[in-house]
Amino acid sequence: MTMTTDDLYRLASDLADEHGPRACDYASRAVMTMEAEGNHDRARFWFVMLVLLGDVISHRVDPSAHITIY
Repeated sequence: MTMTTDDLYRLASDLADEHGPRACDYASRAVMTMEAEGNHDRARFWFVMLVLLGDVISHRVDPSAHITIY
């Protein structure tokens, strides 16, 4: 199953709603852990999530709107 951009932003929004700015800390730690374990695909996912969390928490995007990434 493939996640769409909307799915990713919704997940980031849910994480931000649940954990606030700590969600970025969790994602950052996940990136470091996955990289250290050699799981680069999972690390990339968490890095993307970290970027999206930053967008959501700083209100640069509205996760309820349709979002397109080029």
